[in-house]
Amino acid sequence: MKTEGIYTYAALFAAVLILTVLLERVLIPVLCRYRADQPILTIGPVWHMSKSGTPTMGGLAFIMALLAVFLSYAAWLLLRGERASLLAPVLVILYAAACGAIGFFDDYRKLCKRQNEGLCAMHKYLLQLLVSAALLFAARYLELIDTAIALPFTARELELGILYYPLALLFLTGMVNALNLTDGLDGLLASTVAVLGVFFFLYGNLRGEGLFSFFGALLTAAMLGFLVFNHHPARVFMGDTGSLFLGGVVASVGLLSAQPLTVLGAGGIYLAEAGSVILQVAYFKLTHGRRLFLMAPFHHHLEKKGYSENTVVVLFSLVTAILCCLMLLGR
Repeated sequence: MKTEGIYTYAALFAAVLILTVLLERVLIPVLCRYRADQPILTIGPVWHMSKSGTPTMGGLAFIMALLAVFLSYAAWLLLRGERASLLAPVLVILYAAACGAIGFFDDYRKLCKRQNEGLCAMHKYLLQLLVSAALLFAARYLELIDTAIALPFTARELELGILYYPLALLFLTGMVNALNLTDGLDGLLASTVAVLGVFFFLYGNLRGEGLFSFFGALLTAAMLGFLVFNHHPARVFMGDTGSLFLGGVVASVGLLSAQPLTVLGAGGIYLAEAGSVILQVAYFKLTHGRRLFLMAPFHHHLEKKGYSENTVVVLFSLVTAILCCLMLLGR
């Protein structure tokens, strides 16, 4: 990496980190004042009831920090006449913001109803499908994607043809929801995304994939800043606002870089979380009421087995780091 690039990424990282911490300090008292606290599921682990009253929608802070830094950086690139290099990052930001908006509406509905039920699952998924289709259309129209994807551990590409589009929609919506499901313990999603962000940065620099490097730096900084307030015991939760936004960034970077399989491999912990929910529901229906796990997603199963929140967070972060190292070897 050139010296100019090192300075640029360092400045972006520092700006997002500092802004996230400062904005979160301002946001938390506001959320508390308006009683924007997270309703806790009564069917969950009983010790989670102590979290009642903790404000949610804290993801607004790192979203605003990231957007502010991105807009400043975009203005700088425009002044330098580098408009073309902004197309893919702008699509990532727009898609993530749209996903975050869906999450914001979901959080708002929960707060208004004072229970842990916002948008119904079908309406939520249809909205995600709509914004995902819009991303696909825009990316194809701007010729940022074709119908081939890179195969990890090889120098080959897989041409999917017409199958690319339904699979791309499944990848986008699946990844966004998988990250959302992982956000169930103090610091869990933020910690794993911070690790994933480091992977994005390293992978992007090793392969010359600027989109990975750019958003890797931003994600890592945002998550480290948020963890100041979200580590156990959490002073604030990111809410669906934050988790869907993060899912939008991770999924769209993978799609626009033609590296969805790489992102799936590095983010395998999110697939395991989503898979545990699918398996639990299927097994429950097939066996007429029996459960495969003590509770799904899988992090709650581990809690019910006696693992502390901090232990689960460390375990999931370690597994994510191992998967990321494997995907770096397969670059």
